[in-house]
Amino acid sequence: MIDIEQFALLPGHQNSIYSVEPGIEQGVFYTAGNDKGIVQWNLELLSPTVLLPVKSSVYALHVSEKNRLLIFGERSGQISIYSYDKAEVVAQITHHLKPVFCLTELTSKNEILAASEDGTVSVISSIDYTLKYNFKVSDDTVRCMALSSNEQTIAFGCKDNTIKIYNAINYSFITNLNGHTGPVTSLAFSPSSDDRLLSGGRDAKLILWNVADGIPLKEVIAHMSTVYDIKFHPFAPFFATCSQDKSIKIWDSETLKLQRIISKEKGFETHSHSVNKIAWTKDGQSLVSVGDDKLVIIWSVKIS
Repeated sequence: MIDIEQFALLPGHQNSIYSVEPGIEQGVFYTAGNDKGIVQWNLELLSPTVLLPVKSSVYALHVSEKNRLLIFGERSGQISIYSYDKAEVVAQITHHLKPVFCLTELTSKNEILAASEDGTVSVISSIDYTLKYNFKVSDDTVRCMALSSNEQTIAFGCKDNTIKIYNAINYSFITNLNGHTGPVTSLAFSPSSDDRLLSGGRDAKLILWNVADGIPLKEVIAHMSTVYDIKFHPFAPFFATCSQDKSIKIWDSETLKLQRIISKEKGFETHSHSVNKIAWTKDGQSLVSVGDDKLVIIWSVKIS
């Protein structure tokens, strides 16, 4: 049984919001988008604080707990690294000339990965912030990526409708996963199995893959439009998706059966435009959503 209530509806941004990321401390999270600033929120105070200004739209945020960093990727292609300990931006990497859409981190290697519209992925040291490596993944945009929990495998979702699987140790190509009929826009590895990968696309499909053999295990038409994000619950066997169709959905991780729908049609006071990103709080009791309507919405989620 999953009970969902709106905990807070938060204005504060002046334009579309493209990213949301939990902070290091419980109850803190960050949002950023098209209004050129990274905003810090606290679940207790519920008031926005502009952490720092940004020159162009921010498409990607990532918090490194291990190295106490906030990394963000911009529409300009610039990647910036903010140090919590120094309370300032300590590095700016200007390798990419096209937007950076996704960021992740290999904590075992102290490496930050950035995926770009230029079809390449950059590998940046999270210790000295130097660009260590850059490799081509696709002839077109790399829209999203996901890292397995054992940090052995990384998946890249591409505009050419493919998912490209790489070895995360040496960044060598392994295989393509073909199943989507539109660009792949969201990816997430199951926290309970390093061989299970979920993908969402512009075709509105949600596909569960066995990465080891490249076989799709289950496939559903998840939304009415593009699936923009997939986030597994921190400990319960559920995951959430959000879409351009303005809805958020909660699913069973094993069966892919739909459990709950958050939408205006279901009676919720929710987003009026595309829902672009979602994030669970560390305790799993709240889900934060952001969208084109400039709103941050916090949902209280109780699982019984």
